[in-house]
Amino acid sequence: MISTQGSPQTRDDAVPTPAEAVEVAVAEPTEPAEPAEPAEATAPAAAEAPKGRRRIGVLMVVSLLAFLIDFGSKLLVVARLENHAAIKVIGDVVTFQVIRNSGAAFGMGQALTVVFTMIASAVIVVIWRIARRLYSLPWAIALGLLLGGALGNLTDRLFRSPGVFRGHVVDFISVQHFAVFNLADSAIVCGGILVVLLSFRGSNPDGTVHQQGGKTE
Repeated sequence: MISTQGSPQTRDDAVPTPAEAVEVAVAEPTEPAEPAEPAEATAPAAAEAPKGRRRIGVLMVVSLLAFLIDFGSKLLVVARLENHAAIKVIGDVVTFQVIRNSGAAFGMGQALTVVFTMIASAVIVVIWRIARRLYSLPWAIALGLLLGGALGNLTDRLFRSPGVFRGHVVDFISVQHFAVFNLADSAIVCGGILVVLLSFRGSNPDGTVHQQGGKTE
């Protein structure tokens, strides 16, 4: 029996006709590719990422220098100036004379020696915690000055008489009509001023800069 192509008598069921192939293609569309993550989603993370390298080394060097200079100056003035007449540096305006201070910087809080010892210890812990995310060079210098000064005066409170946590700090720089202080006090004040200036400029310890409205560059 002769039949035409595609007739029911001779068509192979395993081979689809062109019409059936079109129907299968329409019925089973290819799975669309997964859309790429928008760039905006990663923008905040990139903006918040600190820039540069950690500045812990700078902090440690600055703090060590501040501590050693303060410690050495105290050893020198105690050995040479204590129980001696004051030395005039700039007339009567600036003189060197050794005074044992039981209070805070510049002779404040004479009766709170233990309290100031605990505060100095807390400041050191806070600075060390900040150092773990420290990427800003100016902040490293500022915190290094604070840390070195705090360690300098804390060393006096721990190891000088009359006893542990009650030791008197050695002050020797006397400014007329002002106060008697030491180099650790000077490092603390300079570091504190630098921290205030950096905060006003919007600088963060991690190297980012914050603006009004909480935005981060």
